[in-house]
Amino acid sequence: MKNILILLLVLAGTNICAQTTEAEDKASILSVLNLQEKAWSANDLEGFMQGYWKSDSLKFYGSSGLTKGWQQTLDNYKKSYPTKAHSGILNFKINDISKIDTGSYWVMGEYFLKREVGDANGVFIIIFKKIDGEWKIVADMSC
Repeated sequence: MKNILILLLVLAGTNICAQTTEAEDKASILSVLNLQEKAWSANDLEGFMQGYWKSDSLKFYGSSGLTKGWQQTLDNYKKSYPTKAHSGILNFKINDISKIDTGSYWVMGEYFLKREVGDANGVFIIIFKKIDGEWKIVADMSC
Protein backbone atom coordinates (compact mmCIF):
# COMPACT_ATOMS: atom_id res chain seq x y z
CA MET A 1 0.00 0.00 0.00
CA LYS A 2 2.82 2.37 0.90
CA ASN A 3 4.46 1.73 -2.50
CA ILE A 4 1.20 2.47 -4.33
CA LEU A 5 0.81 5.75 -2.44
CA ILE A 6 4.38 6.77 -3.30
CA LEU A 7 3.81 5.86 -6.95
CA LEU A 8 0.61 7.93 -7.06
CA LEU A 9 2.38 10.93 -5.54
CA VAL A 10 5.23 10.66 -8.03
CA LEU A 11 2.81 10.41 -10.96
CA ALA A 12 0.77 13.34 -9.71
CA GLY A 13 3.92 15.42 -9.29
CA THR A 14 5.09 14.50 -12.78
CA ASN A 15 1.76 15.57 -14.25
CA ILE A 16 1.84 18.90 -12.42
CA CYS A 17 5.40 19.56 -13.60
CA ALA A 18 4.47 18.73 -17.21
CA GLN A 19 1.72 21.37 -17.32
CA THR A 20 2.62 24.91 -18.27
CA THR A 21 0.99 28.19 -17.44
CA GLU A 22 -0.58 30.45 -20.04
CA ALA A 23 2.29 32.90 -19.52
CA GLU A 24 4.82 30.13 -20.30
CA ASP A 25 2.82 29.05 -23.34
CA LYS A 26 2.66 32.62 -24.64
CA ALA A 27 6.39 33.11 -24.07
CA SER A 28 7.11 29.92 -26.03
CA ILE A 29 4.84 31.03 -28.87
CA LEU A 30 6.54 34.44 -28.97
CA SER A 31 9.89 32.64 -29.12
CA VAL A 32 8.73 30.74 -32.23
CA LEU A 33 7.64 34.00 -33.84
CA ASN A 34 10.97 35.63 -32.95
CA LEU A 35 12.86 32.77 -34.62
CA GLN A 36 10.63 33.16 -37.67
CA GLU A 37 11.44 36.88 -37.90
CA LYS A 38 15.16 36.11 -37.79
CA ALA A 39 15.00 33.28 -40.34
CA TRP A 40 12.84 35.28 -42.77
CA SER A 41 15.08 38.32 -42.46
CA ALA A 42 18.08 36.09 -43.36
CA ASN A 43 16.12 34.86 -46.43
CA ASP A 44 16.04 31.40 -44.80
CA LEU A 45 12.54 30.34 -45.82
CA GLU A 46 13.10 26.75 -44.71
CA GLY A 47 14.10 28.07 -41.28
CA PHE A 48 11.02 30.29 -41.24
CA MET A 49 8.86 27.26 -42.01
CA GLN A 50 10.17 25.43 -38.92
CA GLY A 51 7.48 27.34 -37.02
CA TYR A 52 4.81 25.56 -39.04
CA TRP A 53 3.42 22.07 -38.57
CA LYS A 54 5.20 19.87 -41.11
CA SER A 55 2.04 18.15 -42.29
CA ASP A 56 -0.21 17.90 -45.32
CA SER A 57 -2.94 19.14 -42.95
CA LEU A 58 -1.34 22.59 -42.51
CA LYS A 59 -3.62 25.30 -43.91
CA PHE A 60 -2.57 28.73 -45.20
CA TYR A 61 -5.19 31.20 -46.40
CA GLY A 62 -4.03 34.32 -48.18
CA SER A 63 -4.74 36.52 -51.19
CA SER A 64 -4.23 33.56 -53.55
CA GLY A 65 -6.75 31.41 -51.71
CA LEU A 66 -6.32 28.29 -49.61
CA THR A 67 -3.06 26.35 -49.62
CA LYS A 68 -2.90 22.94 -47.97
CA GLY A 69 0.31 21.37 -46.75
CA TRP A 70 3.70 22.37 -45.43
CA GLN A 71 5.62 21.73 -48.65
CA GLN A 72 3.16 23.62 -50.84
CA THR A 73 3.26 26.57 -48.43
CA LEU A 74 7.08 26.59 -48.58
CA ASP A 75 7.00 26.33 -52.39
CA ASN A 76 4.62 29.31 -52.55
CA TYR A 77 6.91 31.37 -50.31
CA LYS A 78 9.94 30.50 -52.47
CA LYS A 79 8.05 31.54 -55.61
CA SER A 80 6.80 34.82 -54.12
CA TYR A 81 10.03 35.74 -52.27
CA PRO A 82 12.85 34.38 -54.47
CA THR A 83 15.62 36.71 -53.25
CA LYS A 84 16.66 38.75 -50.22
CA ALA A 85 15.42 41.85 -52.08
CA HIS A 86 11.94 40.27 -52.07
CA SER A 87 11.94 38.83 -48.55
CA GLY A 88 13.50 41.86 -46.88
CA ILE A 89 13.41 42.35 -43.12
CA LEU A 90 10.38 41.00 -41.25
CA ASN A 91 8.92 42.43 -38.07
CA PHE A 92 5.79 41.29 -36.29
CA LYS A 93 3.55 43.35 -34.05
CA ILE A 94 1.55 40.97 -31.87
CA ASN A 95 -1.83 42.40 -30.90
CA ASP A 96 -3.37 39.42 -29.12
CA ILE A 97 -2.57 35.89 -28.02
CA SER A 98 -5.59 34.03 -26.66
CA LYS A 99 -6.02 30.49 -25.46
CA ILE A 100 -8.53 28.47 -27.47
CA ASP A 101 -8.28 25.37 -25.29
CA THR A 102 -5.58 23.25 -23.69
CA GLY A 103 -2.75 23.07 -26.19
CA SER A 104 -3.93 25.68 -28.68
CA TYR A 105 -3.87 29.47 -29.06
CA TRP A 106 -4.66 32.02 -31.69
CA VAL A 107 -2.33 34.91 -32.40
CA MET A 108 -3.52 38.12 -34.07
CA GLY A 109 -1.01 40.58 -35.35
CA GLU A 110 0.55 42.63 -38.07
CA TYR A 111 3.59 42.01 -40.24
CA PHE A 112 5.94 44.58 -41.72
CA LEU A 113 8.33 43.76 -44.55
CA LYS A 114 10.98 46.38 -45.28
CA ARG A 115 12.24 45.47 -48.77
CA GLU A 116 14.35 46.79 -51.62
CA VAL A 117 11.51 45.99 -54.04
CA GLY A 118 8.98 47.94 -51.95
CA ASP A 119 7.67 47.46 -48.46
CA ALA A 120 4.75 45.16 -47.72
CA ASN A 121 2.56 45.18 -44.64
CA GLY A 122 -0.49 43.27 -43.57
CA VAL A 123 -2.40 41.47 -40.86
CA PHE A 124 -2.62 37.85 -39.80
CA ILE A 125 -4.33 35.41 -37.52
CA ILE A 126 -2.53 32.16 -36.85
CA ILE A 127 -3.46 29.11 -34.82
CA PHE A 128 -0.75 27.47 -32.72
CA LYS A 129 -1.08 23.94 -31.43
CA LYS A 130 1.30 22.09 -29.14
CA ILE A 131 2.41 19.01 -31.09
CA ASP A 132 4.91 16.55 -29.63
CA GLY A 133 5.89 19.15 -27.02
CA GLU A 134 6.52 21.96 -29.55
CA TRP A 135 4.37 24.93 -30.52
CA LYS A 136 3.58 24.81 -34.24
CA ILE A 137 1.40 26.90 -36.53
CA VAL A 138 -1.38 24.69 -37.88
CA ALA A 139 -3.36 27.39 -39.66
CA ASP A 140 -2.41 30.83 -40.99
CA MET A 141 -4.55 33.53 -42.55
CA SER A 142 -2.47 36.44 -43.77
CA CYS A 143 -3.34 39.37 -46.01
